[in-house]
Amino acid sequence: MDALFAQAAVAVYALDRELRIERVGPLGGLPRGLPVLGRALGDVYRLDPPDDADAIVSRTLSTRRPSRLRVTGHAAGTESRRIYELAVHPVGPPGREPAGVLAMVADVTERQRAAARAASLDAVRARVGQSLDLATTCEDLVKAVVPAFADIAVVEIIDEMLRGADLPLGPFGQGTPLRRTAFLGPEGGSGPAHPVGDVRSLPHPTPYTQALGDLRPRLVRIPPDTAWLAADPDRARAIRDYGAHSLLVVPLALRGTALGLISLYRCKGSEPYRSDDLSFATALAAHTALSVDNARRYEREHSIASTVQRRMLPPDGQLRSLVAVETAHVYLPGRNSGCWFDVIPLSGARTALTVGRVTGNGIQTAAAMGQLRTAARTLASLDLEPDELLARLHDTASTLARERAAHPAGDTRPQPLTASCVYAIYDPLTRRCTLAGAGGITPAVLAPDGRGAVLDVPHGPPLASATADTSPYGTRTVELEPGSLIALYTGEPGLLSGAGSRPLDEVLTPTDRPLHELCDAVVYNTVATTHGTVLLLARTGAVAASDQGTWELDHGDRAPAAARGLLRRQAASWGLPPEVTDAAELLVSELVTNAVRYGAPPVTLRLLHTSSLTCEVHDGSQVTPHLRHARTVDEGGRGLFIVSRLAAHWGTRYAPEGKTIWAEIDIPS
Repeated sequence: MDALFAQAAVAVYALDRELRIERVGPLGGLPRGLPVLGRALGDVYRLDPPDDADAIVSRTLSTRRPSRLRVTGHAAGTESRRIYELAVHPVGPPGREPAGVLAMVADVTERQRAAARAASLDAVRARVGQSLDLATTCEDLVKAVVPAFADIAVVEIIDEMLRGADLPLGPFGQGTPLRRTAFLGPEGGSGPAHPVGDVRSLPHPTPYTQALGDLRPRLVRIPPDTAWLAADPDRARAIRDYGAHSLLVVPLALRGTALGLISLYRCKGSEPYRSDDLSFATALAAHTALSVDNARRYEREHSIASTVQRRMLPPDGQLRSLVAVETAHVYLPGRNSGCWFDVIPLSGARTALTVGRVTGNGIQTAAAMGQLRTAARTLASLDLEPDELLARLHDTASTLARERAAHPAGDTRPQPLTASCVYAIYDPLTRRCTLAGAGGITPAVLAPDGRGAVLDVPHGPPLASATADTSPYGTRTVELEPGSLIALYTGEPGLLSGAGSRPLDEVLTPTDRPLHELCDAVVYNTVATTHGTVLLLARTGAVAASDQGTWELDHGDRAPAAARGLLRRQAASWGLPPEVTDAAELLVSELVTNAVRYGAPPVTLRLLHTSSLTCEVHDGSQVTPHLRHARTVDEGGRGLFIVSRLAAHWGTRYAPEGKTIWAEIDIPS
């Protein structure tokens, strides 16, 4: 026993059978002058419930089995809570009644604090920075430190930084607005002084403004009579309600630039922060600042890419009037900046519908999206069939991909270009819709009574794919009833296949509701996703028989005169203004003359009365007409020039059995 008491590295106490202390080692760790001999161990160490020193010693004496456990409490004559490792052993020969008890007490408070700080820092490094979303990054921080290191954690970010502005070097002055981005405290509390998302300037002078001003962390005691609390009554109320008594204010700073503040509080029942906690909080803030800056840079790039994307999409209300088609769309911003849609009026009262998606995100993706959408609209003006348009759009995408690959290695981040697209043409005269797809975008169609199906459109390879050179694009043609819905969607295929909370046909029933209401219903039924998506809905109609007329003409010299007579009678029945009738009569005469002179039979005239007057002349030849600028002495060659001057729009489209030259004349409202 003499050797044990002399050499023990912890506090050692020998207790008799009445559990009174008979002997104490030199490392008792108790206040000087405190009487110990003859007292119970419970009088020396006041342990927190449910532990009790006397009960532990008594249990060891009665069971004759040693005990070892970790307890919390404080030594007599002190107030600070400590963490102890307590080992109690019975003393005596085996098999006999113990002569007493030997208790060894080791103060492991500092070791446990260091381990808790290391565990908290590991948790911060493991959780914080895994997401490029700024709000998620801040939320991960408060979850990592509460309750392991703090009872309350608050993160506030400079609002100017969140808006994408370049931050100046050096500290910020008074009145800098901060946005509260994360808060976590004990359950059952009164809640934060200011809600998450609140933007406000910190009142001065407070430890928060001081830390933001000089970029130095601060350890602050908060006694009831703290003077600076008067500058922020709401925060003072919350501090009193939670019983916070100790505060660490640590600036989020990177390369001399302030990003925000971290405020860590300890409340009643927890020990106050100490100076070594300040160095740990500084290391914690350094890692968090780097993660916040990464998220800020990504958010800024994403904001720029989203702005570029929106500027490249067609704005609402800016499309030319559509014939027998009503459209609506909804765009859900996300991490994909390459989604596009377009609604393109075509000749013959037809309408082209297209949606597409460029994989990836960022400015490069948004720029590629704008290039492909522009190329698709340009190709649509040539009246190409869907499969032929996608084949040519693939050529354009392949060229863009080669240009991107040829950029210098340090110019942009390497990001291969791949894209998907679906292109549909609806003809209200025949009520047929022809579709073609590149990639995995799947359209759906619903009948007016709500019966719906996902269309099995032949999907060719994605745009810019190497296999597209040998794999042709196919088409699918369906006949639609008036009032049918066409749904094109660039997101996950589950939405159109009924993988949401309800099947698609149930969500869109009844189908005669406003299209914007139907778009919202589909969005509400969709599982939340971080990917940007576009949904385009189109309700189809038909052109009334009274608004169209088709006649087959003789392939001879009398055909132009017959066409003029037919147009005059039809224009009179439609009540067209005289100036429109005169222009259309000259235009039809020139088109029929060209078809008779340079084309092949049969020659057909078709007139469409919508918001404009469309004149179409079809013949059996596929010879391409060319616009010429005739000289003064030339006797011919002015037909298409006259057509181009009289018509608001004109062009040529081809079919397997010939070509159609069409022209539109605007009708004054």
